[in-house]
Amino acid sequence: MPALLRRHPDFRRLWIASTTGRTGASVSSVALPLTALTLLEASTFQVSLLTAAAWLPWLVVGLVAGAWVDRLPRRPLMLVCDALSLAAIAAIPVAAGLDVLTYTQLLVTALVTGTATVFFQTSYEVLLPRLVDGADRAEANSTLHASEQAGQLAGYSGGGALVTLLGAAGAMYAQAAAFAVSFLAVLGLSHREEPAARPVSGATSLFQEIREGLSFTFRDGYIRAFVLCGAAANLSLMAYQSILVAFLVREVHLAGGTIGIVMGTCGLGGIAGAFAARRLGVRFGTARSVHVLTLGTPCLALLAPLASYSPLGIGLFAVGHIAVVFSVVAENTLTATFQQDYTPAALYGRSRTASSFVNYGTIPLGALLGGVLAETLGLRPAIWLSVALLPLCGLILLTSPMRHHRDLPTTPATPEPAPAPAPVVGPVESARR
Repeated sequence: MPALLRRHPDFRRLWIASTTGRTGASVSSVALPLTALTLLEASTFQVSLLTAAAWLPWLVVGLVAGAWVDRLPRRPLMLVCDALSLAAIAAIPVAAGLDVLTYTQLLVTALVTGTATVFFQTSYEVLLPRLVDGADRAEANSTLHASEQAGQLAGYSGGGALVTLLGAAGAMYAQAAAFAVSFLAVLGLSHREEPAARPVSGATSLFQEIREGLSFTFRDGYIRAFVLCGAAANLSLMAYQSILVAFLVREVHLAGGTIGIVMGTCGLGGIAGAFAARRLGVRFGTARSVHVLTLGTPCLALLAPLASYSPLGIGLFAVGHIAVVFSVVAENTLTATFQQDYTPAALYGRSRTASSFVNYGTIPLGALLGGVLAETLGLRPAIWLSVALLPLCGLILLTSPMRHHRDLPTTPATPEPAPAPAPVVGPVESARR
């Protein structure tokens, strides 16, 4: 067990919440499309629409969430989000058992859990650097990303097995249980935050806070490049991922349990990426490593569309998919530590949600793009086109100042001035990823 988990009880609880949440989400990413495909005979576009709905809240409430999370205590907010997600997911197998499950319910569930994810993830990202000192943040991010990927591996593999044993809808019970564990872990956090001051002019202040987050995010050359690169990469990735289960079922002819095993095995690439990130950063420099991870290794994704119902075909898919997962997780691990050190603490929540608004905002667009490409060109050509765009996204980082440096900086070149204090009328009342 990493040293930080042994000596930091609150980080350990946050780690449990993050890992179990990722495990449950991975079960759902296999079970939800299979529920739509097998029980409701959904079209490929309808399956991609479920993915789009899960990410749409980042476009709708993403910017507002950052300002709210900067005002509200994070722990109560995370508890509310876990409870909402648990209830929405648990309702699916209940409805299936009563033979009243509809595609509309799946769509609403995706929207509800997606909205909860916005607030939980924003709260979690703001809370982490407050729980963990700067010297431990690299280890904390590496541990979290590795464990999340291990949870994802278990979710994919276990999800496939659960689909076989319980049916696609019944596997949702596993995700509901994961949210319950996450709820209990967050409930056990001993860290308490001081009540934030509420400005007199709530609406005006909220708009001002959102503008401050956007201003810092898009004025800074490093943050801006990461945001634009992430947005382009997510468009390509989600076009690929939103039709991946349909591709493996209808083109490669794999069974649900086999899909879970293959996807779970590919999750090993994420664990390797999380553990390799710090070593790559120390050995080659954080900036140089990010360039390789965004421009180089994603080229192997071009092997994924060669998948076929044979050991060689499945092997080629696995290598391509592992390369994608490795690159994304390793790059995310390096940039998460960079952003926590680099962004002023008072702006961190708003800056992160401004970034996420753009980064995650392209995900529903990518999901819809994948569905449209699959319906018009066919599943395999759509997969080809989606992965071919991925390595091109890394070219955006060549426009940033990091192209001249070995390592990413730890502070802005020009410190961001603190926002002017506003009159207050009292504490904010206590109110989730």
